[in-house]
Amino acid sequence: MNNELIVDIKNLTIQFETIDGILEVIGDINIQIREGEIVGVVGETGCGKSVTAKLLLGILPSPPARIKRGEIFFLGQDLFRIDAAKRELLKQKIAYIAQDPMMSVNPVFTIGTLMVDMIIWRESHQKFTTYLWKRRNRNLVKKAMDYSASLLDKVNIPNPRSLLRKYSIELSGGMRQRVLLAMALIGHPRLLIADEPTTALDATIQKRILSLLEERVREENLSGMYITHNLGVARIICQRTNVMYAGYIVENGPTGELLDNPYHPYTQGLIGSIPRITGERFSGIDGQIPDYLKPPTGCRFHPRCPKKMDGCEREVPEFVEVTSGRFVACRLYQL
Repeated sequence: MNNELIVDIKNLTIQFETIDGILEVIGDINIQIREGEIVGVVGETGCGKSVTAKLLLGILPSPPARIKRGEIFFLGQDLFRIDAAKRELLKQKIAYIAQDPMMSVNPVFTIGTLMVDMIIWRESHQKFTTYLWKRRNRNLVKKAMDYSASLLDKVNIPNPRSLLRKYSIELSGGMRQRVLLAMALIGHPRLLIADEPTTALDATIQKRILSLLEERVREENLSGMYITHNLGVARIICQRTNVMYAGYIVENGPTGELLDNPYHPYTQGLIGSIPRITGERFSGIDGQIPDYLKPPTGCRFHPRCPKKMDGCEREVPEFVEVTSGRFVACRLYQL
């Protein structure tokens, strides 16, 4: 793994301006992704995982979203301090795999039509008149079709040329997810963002997709951000993991170490919530994620925390290194 920093999110705070008031949905987070590694972002539904990904992709609606402070560097460039043309070029180096493959692949067109359109649109630098001219050029369409077949072959789809003539409704969930992965590889991206891509798949297909994703990251020299609430999946695929709660990262470290020996009470609660096939009783976490309009003062987890102590409700805990490579934001480790 190269040491080059592909993504560097620094002290990022995002607010949503609504009719009811201002919601601080991301609070002072830091995330780094280096070349060749997959970094996980885990937490309950509604904790801010997908908001972070959408900001990187440039698809977070503004308004209502507003960056209060912080920086996002991608390939060494500050995404919010460069001109729009450069930003669009950089964004083409970021690929995305959505959660639901059925909702992400247009059922009206064949897989070949969709992939050829994506390839030619990128080669047209998103200029519609250029796209129309190229789309009518038979040689360019044939070249794009050959490229599409080669991408489908990379994700282990048998007889890819036959699949190019099919519609998404004719494919299984696992096959559709492979098609999305092939589409994500168009244009040789540097960063792949996967947002719960195996949620709707059964366990055996899920494992194949995860192995395929790891293989593509390794073979294509990609970096990855993997968003999930499934800690078992994070253990399989992520080298490092960020645990997110109510918009804040509360713990970060190598995935195996973090899951085997969690420091933060929230991480401990997440792991304790996993049902055991042995029949062991699982504990869970009382309560729910707070209202972002009126979040608790101090540590946002303190209303649900079984280890709450004096001062937790008054002071936001600092993010400190407890042991080598292990970071946590909790007063338990700051006294």
